Amino acid sequence: MADRPQDIDDYLALFLSDTPMIDTRAPVEFAKGAFPAAVNLPLMLDDERARVGTCYKEQGQDAAIELGHQLVQGDIKAERVQAWLDFARANPDGVLYCFRGGLRSQICQQWLREAGCDYPRVTGGYKALRWFLIDQMERICREHPLIVLAGRTGVAKTDLLVQLPQSVDLEGRANHRGSAFGRRVGGQPSQINFENAVAVDLLRCHHRAPDTPILVEDESHLIGRCVLPMPLKEAMERAPLALLEVSLEERVEHTYTNYILRKLAEWSEDQGEEDGFERFAEDLRVSLGRIRKRLGGVRYEEMAHLLEQSLSAHRRGDPQLHRVWIRRLLEDYYDPMYRYQLSKKSDRVVVRGGPEEVFAYLAEHYGIERRPDTPR
Repeated sequence: MADRPQDIDDYLALFLSDTPMIDTRAPVEFAKGAFPAAVNLPLMLDDERARVGTCYKEQGQDAAIELGHQLVQGDIKAERVQAWLDFARANPDGVLYCFRGGLRSQICQQWLREAGCDYPRVTGGYKALRWFLIDQMERICREHPLIVLAGRTGVAKTDLLVQLPQSVDLEGRANHRGSAFGRRVGGQPSQINFENAVAVDLLRCHHRAPDTPILVEDESHLIGRCVLPMPLKEAMERAPLALLEVSLEERVEHTYTNYILRKLAEWSEDQGEEDGFERFAEDLRVSLGRIRKRLGGVRYEEMAHLLEQSLSAHRRGDPQLHRVWIRRLLEDYYDPMYRYQLSKKSDRVVVRGGPEEVFAYLAEHYGIERRPDTPR
């Protein structure tokens, strides 16, 4: 670590190499947005930062710095320095940053040096890194070709997408399956975290294969509560579509596996078996309620009744009945909506068919292959 520069401004290298980062900002700042490889080890906690900020406004910088040193001294200082040291020793190629690359990161770097550890900080801090990603996303979305993987609900678009190295899993980054029933345990990232993660993925795809299209899944402007960045949304609206098609039976089975079996497993792992089932059941009820108006009163009541029957049987150990309402939902709700949406962009479809047909087209026209570890 001693031979490394003490100030780093090669933002591209930091993101391409997934460089571990110490984010020295307060937890409230970190929660609003950070970077995929960053860990929050703050110089000051939220209340300490607030007090120093008030002091700065009322008495100036010198008084604020003095107050900061009073608040972070003794055992508190030793504990925080030790946390930075532990991170630095575990991640000798890492960096640290604060908001603008100013006083907070300077202090952290100085205290680490006094503890025998030279550790570089990022010039310009979080703000510079964030603007770099925004600029890069705009440039890539403007210049790099995209292909949008489309298809009806349940055709397993994400399963196909993740087999391709030159792809960005938007639903994975949003921690949401993309539909009214798409909520996942653990909640969604902040909007800024979502944007940063997507930008890093695009950046890596671009530099891995500058002339090979990046594949993304067809999404509306919202994935749960995460909003697609405007440059990406506009690029997707211009991009050619690869249309994945499978049978209704396959779609029902895929939806059943993801939205019933896997969703219940996630809730049970998080909440325990009994409470997990209740959270799972309520999750399905709330999800169905979100589309009540679009279903209409009569159809909603029918679906709600089928759902309750399915949950009752599921509690007794038989989840099979869920397939009934899933099929109805696909045929009566999702498919008509999909046909309407596809009618507005059918002229952009360049290939349609099952997974093998889509793979073959991508390989022939763009040299896109599956990941080497993909099961056949």
